[in-house]
Amino acid sequence: MVSPKHKLIVTLSSDTEIKQERMFDAPRDLVFRAYTDPEILPQWWGPHGYTTRVDQLELHPGGKWRFVQHDAEGNEFAFRGEYREILPPERVVGTFEFEGMPGHIAVESMTLDEVDGGTKLIAVMRFDTKEERDGMLASGMEQGAAESLDRFEALLMGLQEAN
Repeated sequence: MVSPKHKLIVTLSSDTEIKQERMFDAPRDLVFRAYTDPEILPQWWGPHGYTTRVDQLELHPGGKWRFVQHDAEGNEFAFRGEYREILPPERVVGTFEFEGMPGHIAVESMTLDEVDGGTKLIAVMRFDTKEERDGMLASGMEQGAAESLDRFEALLMGLQEAN
């Protein structure tokens, strides 16, 4: 496993929001493609030791997505949502719901900014209540997101080396 050059920064930007920021040493077009391509996404989405299957990914406004993770013990965890805005290679906005806690739906806005030859990912998750935001944090979301983005960084490095 490659040690990440950049770290995930998580802040609570309001009582109902979680903001995540992370730099990648890769061009924005490649970051966007790796973030949204159903063939590439399972290679990085989820914490270490988990596998991910893309059941559905319709990358257009109104399109649905559903990803299923499996841990080493065979447990299954499904996530789903609906895309609201797609602006390649700059922005994706959609909903996010853990099927194990139905009805708790966050709206996530992800933007990719070109910075000093790399790409800065900024994702803001907005919840209906502070309790829902705090519940997401208590679920281990920060650690899972950090591990996913470490895997994402390693994948981006490999994709760049292959080209």
